[in-house]
Amino acid sequence: MFAPPIDRLITEFARLPGIGQRTAQRLAFYVLRLSPEQALPLAEAIREVKESVGLCEICFNLAVGPRCRICEDERRDADVICVVEEPSDVIPIERTHEWRGRYHVLGGALSPIDGIDPEDLHLEELARRVESGAVREVVVATNSTTTGEATALHIADLLRERAPQAAVTRLASGLPVGADLEYADEITLGKAFQGRRAL
Repeated sequence: MFAPPIDRLITEFARLPGIGQRTAQRLAFYVLRLSPEQALPLAEAIREVKESVGLCEICFNLAVGPRCRICEDERRDADVICVVEEPSDVIPIERTHEWRGRYHVLGGALSPIDGIDPEDLHLEELARRVESGAVREVVVATNSTTTGEATALHIADLLRERAPQAAVTRLASGLPVGADLEYADEITLGKAFQGRRAL
């Protein structure tokens, strides 16, 4: 229906989460209306983020360089770790200003039906961090979904076996069941941190 470059742009926009075909068309035509001075920085920003952003060698959060800013911050408590599913889950937790520890990003949640098994996540790296003996508490902040709960229980079992000296806690109620951590407000998430409990 459109010239091949426009069709390709629409197709690429439609791959983004929450973007349907009609929204993808609107975005494509919006980009076409932009001047080169306005459109090219968007393309450059996408290229730059793909070339320069990787994963932290310690916690697997997003990082420019070998370590993320949180792992490099000496003011953070290294003896408490908050485990989250994705790097985007770190942002709402940081906005609460309740957490002064470090993080561990799993890279997803256990879901055998989708082919995501324990070896597909950064669980072994978590166990090694906690086994060192320097960690006194692991707060499991996976999403309140079926896969998030299954992942939390797996982590609790794994750490009970490999690092019994560390307490394993879970965020308290206050987060709606079935919701993603990314969309929780700061007050609800802050209350959930204050009321965390043992698994």
